[in-house]
Formats: sequence, C-alpha cells, structure tokens
Amino acid sequence: MQTESSSNHDHLESLTTEEIISGMHEEDKSVTAAMNLALKQISKASEAAYESLRSGGRLFYLGAGTSGRLGVVDASECPPTFGVDHGLVIGIMAGGDGAIRKAVEFAEDDTEQGFLDLSAFHVSVKDMVIGISASGRTPYVLGALQKCKENGIKTGCVVCNNGSKIAESSDYPVEVITGPEYITGSTRLKAGTATKLVLNMITTSSMIRLGHVKGNKMVDMQLSNDKLIDRGTRMVMEETGIDYTTAQTVLLKEGSVRKAIDKLSQY
Repeated sequence: MQTESSSNHDHLESLTTEEIISGMHEEDKSVTAAMNLALKQISKASEAAYESLRSGGRLFYLGAGTSGRLGVVDASECPPTFGVDHGLVIGIMAGGDGAIRKAVEFAEDDTEQGFLDLSAFHVSVKDMVIGISASGRTPYVLGALQKCKENGIKTGCVVCNNGSKIAESSDYPVEVITGPEYITGSTRLKAGTATKLVLNMITTSSMIRLGHVKGNKMVDMQLSNDKLIDRGTRMVMEETGIDYTTAQTVLLKEGSVRKAIDKLSQY
C-alpha cells in the first residue's frame, strides 16, 4: 500500500473529536513497525553521513513541503544541541526559506532547481546529500540526487513508498513504508512522523560518534537561554561534585559544559 492509497477510515466528517483522535492513534501505531523494518537501511545511511562529517564534509537535507520542512528543522537543531557550526548540517527547502512558512506553488516540480540550490553552497564530493520525499518521486529531489550522482557526490534518501525512483537514485536509500494516511494522501501525518524519526537517528548517531555527547549528556550544547544554563550547571555539578554557584560561575566563564568539566578536572 502506498502513501496515496485510500485511507482505512471514511466518513471522517461525521466522527466526534475523540473518535478522530482514536483513529489517528491507531494509524500511528504502524509507524513503529515500519521503522523496525528499515533499521538496517537507517544504520547504513547514518554511518555514511558520519563518515562524510568525520572527513570534513557536510550533510545536506533536500526536500519540498513537509519533507523539506522536517529537514530544515533537524538541521537547525544541530547547532544548539551539539554546539556544531550552522554550516555542518544544512536543510534546503524547495522554494527557499520563505516556503518554510508559506508554500511556494510548483516549486517541487522543478527538476533543475534542487541541484542549483545545492550548488549555492558549493556542494562537493566530500559532502553527503539526503533527499527527503514521502512519495519517493518529488522532481525537485529526484533531479538533485541524479545530478549529485553524476558529480560523484554521495547520496541518500528518506522515502515512505517502496520501489521509488528516488530510492533507485540513492546510494543509501531509507524506505519506511508507512502505508495509507488517516486522511488520504496527507503525508504530514504518519509519513511525516516516520521521516522525523529517521532524521533524528541520522544526526544524533553521527553527533554522538563525532564526540559531542559525553555519557548521555549534551556537553557541547549552546548556552542560549536560562533553562540551558541551569541544565548545564547541573551537568557540571553531577560530574564534579561542586556546588551550584561555583559550577555556574565556571560554566559561564568557560562557555560550555565540556570546557567547564575539563577546567575543574585540573584541580
């Protein structure tokens, strides 16, 4: 069954809110099963992404609509979470950044623009490009991946239909087959959930292996608000056994949990 196949539910407009929520929840349960079947593919794509990053390359996400927005979200969360440069993981959206908030009509149908958008970042063979497309046939993504392969650039994808052209055009395809949506064709639902889970795994596993996590803690996170400063302070306390005030003083002076712990470990 494909993402565009008719929903397993009907007459939705006649249902109560509770019945709608219950039906959506039942559909969402299938996402975990679909993810289980794709774990080996996810691991291979994640390892490939890590190798590119470890070797000085970058990771690009490329997509349209919900798929593109999810890529932008995941890429945008890497700097504050792991303290990496904003240019290490890059999300590119069909129609440009403005399309994140307001859809740009027909932007996803341009087979040339995807690679042009990548070229604006001087994409190279050191990088990896992951195309995101629930349907597996978005022209903006497909054209970009095909052009990447022509230029020797490593490619991957996240799709939610099997046997897709985008998967065929990828070195490291990830196919999470989520099936029909609660609302027919609305891939912002199950397909979107599965896609976000995959992207979480790719960047999180890569960042852990790159050394941006110590134990289970985000020791390189950006101290960008009071909540994170407090969290960082408690991490320093837990690692060193010092009091809150001293831990926070050292944390703010050093600028990161890792540096604060290293500094205190010298005494």
